[in-house]
Amino acid sequence: MALLKSVSPTTPLEKSLRVRRLRRSELPIDSIELARFLIGKTLVRELPRIRLSGRIVETEAYPVGDPAGHAFRGLTQANRSLFLRRGHAYVHFTYGSCWLMNVSGETPGIGAGVLIRAIEPLEGVDWMMRRRGVERLADVARGPGRLAQAMDIDKRFDGVDLCVPRSPLWLGTAVKPAGPIGVSVRIGISRAVDRELRFYERGSPFVSGSLRLRQ
Repeated sequence: MALLKSVSPTTPLEKSLRVRRLRRSELPIDSIELARFLIGKTLVRELPRIRLSGRIVETEAYPVGDPAGHAFRGLTQANRSLFLRRGHAYVHFTYGSCWLMNVSGETPGIGAGVLIRAIEPLEGVDWMMRRRGVERLADVARGPGRLAQAMDIDKRFDGVDLCVPRSPLWLGTAVKPAGPIGVSVRIGISRAVDRELRFYERGSPFVSGSLRLRQ
């Protein structure tokens, strides 16, 4: 699978990938539909001298009323970003070791969202590999904690609007059509474990989970 040539973090980006920012009106007003819609779209992180980007190849929906979702018990200071209108970042710390990147869904005041689980690296590949300390491209952002580390996403981005101009973290259009989309149960949760709310691009080596959950 061909990837764009990466760039050095010490030199300006000479030519960026052509990606248009997604408008909020393009995002489905339903977290499950949004999770499927985001497969194949682009996640972009702007740094002062380099741009990082990747194709979203795996998501999980946490819809309204889902006992596995962070919004289930209502609005709190910690989860307030999930209650913003669709297209905002909800970034939280988990397992005592990593940050996870989510996209808010639904309408203002309704708590729900989509976890971005994995991307196929496109721009700034060398920079992300060095940051992750890995040699295999497939290990750069295969899993939500790895993704956040690779793209330097942490609490600073909680509540960031992913659909406005000049945002340092944003959602973009697809650089190529998504392949066949698979559906499965979600990974690493203890509630509502049988709900099939995980979406992924079949056959992508950048998808996380066991082989059974990647086919």
